[in-house]
Amino acid sequence: MPADPVCPVCKTEINEDSARATTGQTMHGANEVDPNAGTRSFYNGEWYYFCTLQCRTRFLAAPNTYIES
Repeated sequence: MPADPVCPVCKTEINEDSARATTGQTMHGANEVDPNAGTRSFYNGEWYYFCTLQCRTRFLAAPNTYIES
């Protein structure tokens, strides 16, 4: 079983199952998740997981700062 992902911003380990767990649906049928359990974003062909919305926002503002080449 692969290790849980690590937030690229603060290096906190994220429980991938919790970050992906559906907590409901929008009125248009999109799945909702609890951002307090972790969040993710698709960038440059890859999923990145974050411990908070603040870390995701920081990453999306300057992704190359946090991605190791």
